[in-house]
Amino acid sequence: MQTRPTPTRAPATPNLAGFGTTTTYPRPRRRRLSLAFAVAVVIALATAAGVVAVSLSRSDTRRTYIAATGWPAHGQAAVQVGGGQLDLSPGQAPVPIASLAKVMTAYLVLREAPLQGDEAGPELRVTAADVADTQRRQINDESVVAVADGEMLSERQALLAVLLPSANNVAVMLARQTAGSVATFVGWMNTTARHLGMTDTVYTDPSGLDEGTRSTARDQVLLAGAAMHDDVFAALVAQQEAELPVVGTVHNTDTLLGTAGFVGIKTGSDDAAGGCYMFRTWRVIDGEVRAVTGVVLGQPGDNLIDAGLAAGRQLADKIALKVPQG
Repeated sequence: MQTRPTPTRAPATPNLAGFGTTTTYPRPRRRRLSLAFAVAVVIALATAAGVVAVSLSRSDTRRTYIAATGWPAHGQAAVQVGGGQLDLSPGQAPVPIASLAKVMTAYLVLREAPLQGDEAGPELRVTAADVADTQRRQINDESVVAVADGEMLSERQALLAVLLPSANNVAVMLARQTAGSVATFVGWMNTTARHLGMTDTVYTDPSGLDEGTRSTARDQVLLAGAAMHDDVFAALVAQQEAELPVVGTVHNTDTLLGTAGFVGIKTGSDDAAGGCYMFRTWRVIDGEVRAVTGVVLGQPGDNLIDAGLAAGRQLADKIALKVPQG
């Protein structure tokens, strides 16, 4: 489940009623009136043009997440440069991972029904039960995309719905179509995790909404490497937006795409998991362009998506600031 960003409130304007009080001394009175006018002007300017700056100073994107150790001060993280060894933060332990679970869902769907190039793939028919399930999830404030009874979604479109706006409802529909039932699909998720060496991972649902779906940063980096070997998966997570039949344009929650070498992969956030981010970025290290794959879990913040993104970027920057040109 992806939490919705919390609106930022503009700071209240202070009460200036005490300024400009009448006195028997003309010159001090004029000074006080001038001071009142100056303060009022400053506050008006701040309200009109500076609220954004005030909001940004409190924004999760401006917080420092990386401690002196080089790792996030909270939660856990793991990084791999190229095909080298995994570097792990202390305290690796299975924790909720929210929508990072959808990476395994998409990986399995593409393994069972591979796509070539821009191929759309087999179609998924939305049922009345799917619409009712979507409405229930929406009431519960889950991440969903609107669907209609009888709507046809291609495999590619369904995967985009799962990977970009992080639609829980479509993740469940894909799981059921791919394996025949959600329970069977979840069994495949766990079997695949064991085959990938994800020794501290348990999946209990295809969306990550269930807190029982748990993993470590180390295990999720292993999954990231496997998933990004699929060219179609890599192309999907690199898309900033997509068009879907009913809902129209959907946007990727990974707002780092196209900046600082970032090419994906997936955000995740809810109260149990905190801010999570699985990422791939390209950096110049020792004179060579290298892929940096990493995961941060359990990042705190007011906007948990931003918190995960900020921690991930800061971790990547700690490894190498230089980004390939062109």
